[in-house]
Amino acid sequence: MNPAQLERLSENLLKLRLFKSRERLEALLQDAAAKEMAYSDFLEQVLSEEVAAKTSKNVTMRTSMARFPFVKPLETFDFAYQPSIDKKQVQTLATCHFIEHGDNVLVLGPPGVGKTHLAVALGLKAIEAGYRVLFTTAANLITHLTKAHTEGRLDEKLKVYTTPRLLIIDEIGYLPIDRLGANLFFQLISRRYERGPMILTSNQSFAAWGDVFGDRVIATAILDRLLHHAVTLNIRGNSYRLKEKLKAGLVRTEEAEA
Repeated sequence: MNPAQLERLSENLLKLRLFKSRERLEALLQDAAAKEMAYSDFLEQVLSEEVAAKTSKNVTMRTSMARFPFVKPLETFDFAYQPSIDKKQVQTLATCHFIEHGDNVLVLGPPGVGKTHLAVALGLKAIEAGYRVLFTTAANLITHLTKAHTEGRLDEKLKVYTTPRLLIIDEIGYLPIDRLGANLFFQLISRRYERGPMILTSNQSFAAWGDVFGDRVIATAILDRLLHHAVTLNIRGNSYRLKEKLKAGLVRTEEAEA
């Protein structure tokens, strides 16, 4: 192939925004010639590499936009340390059918047992499946909604949390929520009800949510909408942070079991 033709191919790939193919053009042509590839095989290889590159770029971009506190895939979750979790149930959730069905996922358990890890891991699976995801803590959510309410921008801010296909709200119950915050939280839940699935984590049982939101009526209304279509995961086990202390010898086994 002469240099002029190579240059024209490169320019056309650029116009078509096939950046990976442009970057790899000479190597792909040399490989095809060496292997005496059929035209169809060569075209398949070029397009497969391009699709893989674009998919990877999109996943990276959506992961950044999700605002996860960390990136830990489901494959790194230690199910053996938390036998109370049904691994098959979590793997079923990882297929993301719950998103299509509009189901919520509520993960309950004491601090440190892996609730956030599971929420993030399922969020990553959703991103891989092509969904837009947003992660927030309950405290940050309430803070931003309250500020927007005060500034007269509540509808605008609510759209931020209703637009993503999957919303993850972490750490419900770690900090008290005042009456205004509870009402704003209820408005968000109502807007996403039967339209946008959510993953929520909490260190409090549902019976304690009346205290969390400072109003049993609002808490009941929130739970009524959340649990209408929902899967609940209850984690009963030791903290992963305790596990690390055991490994380091900072805590004795009998203390961990006490």
